[in-house]
Amino acid sequence: MIDVGLAGYGPAGAFFHAPLIAATPGLRLSAVVTRSAERAAQVARDHPDAAVVSSVDELLARGPGLVVVASPNRTHVPLARQALSAGVPVVVDKPMAATAAEALELAELARGRGLMLTAFQNRRWDGDFRTLGTLDLGEVHRLESRFERWRPVPKGGWRENGGPEELGGLLYDLGSHLVDQALRFLGPVTDVYAEADVRRAGVGADDDAFIALTHANGARSHLWMSAVAARLGPRFRVLGSRGAYVKWGLDPQEERLRAGERPGGPGWGAEPADRWGLLGVDGEARRVETLPGAYQDFYAGVVAALTEEAPPPVDPVEVAEALAVLGAARVSAAERRVIPLDPQVAHPGR
Repeated sequence: MIDVGLAGYGPAGAFFHAPLIAATPGLRLSAVVTRSAERAAQVARDHPDAAVVSSVDELLARGPGLVVVASPNRTHVPLARQALSAGVPVVVDKPMAATAAEALELAELARGRGLMLTAFQNRRWDGDFRTLGTLDLGEVHRLESRFERWRPVPKGGWRENGGPEELGGLLYDLGSHLVDQALRFLGPVTDVYAEADVRRAGVGADDDAFIALTHANGARSHLWMSAVAARLGPRFRVLGSRGAYVKWGLDPQEERLRAGERPGGPGWGAEPADRWGLLGVDGEARRVETLPGAYQDFYAGVVAALTEEAPPPVDPVEVAEALAVLGAARVSAAERRVIPLDPQVAHPGR
């Protein structure tokens, strides 16, 4: 068994990492870092065998075999660096870092010490994205992808009110997933255009954003992320030379994790038939069953990397590529112009 120390028990730690760790053969959640008495009580209820500690120093003193960083975004790099410097493999929640350079610095530190480093890009294991990779659309020329919500009343907290140093806002939150999927599906990017706005009163970070990518193969990705979408658009609309795939509704795994369900339970990751996507052309489209979502495969990949010398489930260099795009998107939104990506920036570390 690999003892896992989890740094942070907010929504990412409590609803994603802790339950997935607990459900993964070979992993044992041994300790959780939190200074909140309320969250400490929640850990005791959810994972009674896990110790609660108040600092990463205290966590590392326990000798974990893996540290998972699920703390606020601004702490990702220093905590990951601290764990790697102590000789411990690391999983970092997205975004791994603020910049591609920071992600590559962590990757080099991990490589130099012979340690695994990976990022929790769990949306690679969304059922609809897994399904998209199996479809014959011919030559794909446009990907439209959305994470939209209707949340007119802000929740507060650093994600909505923090400045750039907090890495709050949807561009780096949901955009980390959308850009990662676009790169995995259509490949490297040559040009980036973005819009980022604050629409709700009392919010300090972008809550309505759009990114347009031109890929090296000529395809284009249009990516939307919003907290103020009163009518949601399709999750995917993908156009190819032989047909299109149109899919509505979000992968159900997050909703089920928040409801207390776990991988391995009845119907885990399965999507109801009325949310399956349509494949074809107008007048000749057919329903395509969505493959089951499989977030559990991420931590199974972590175990394989630690015990079988398999590659990490998410390569940190790929994460740096996505961060280069997000960095260009931030500049584009601020300066209202298209940002060309130099190949060395688009493929940092390769």
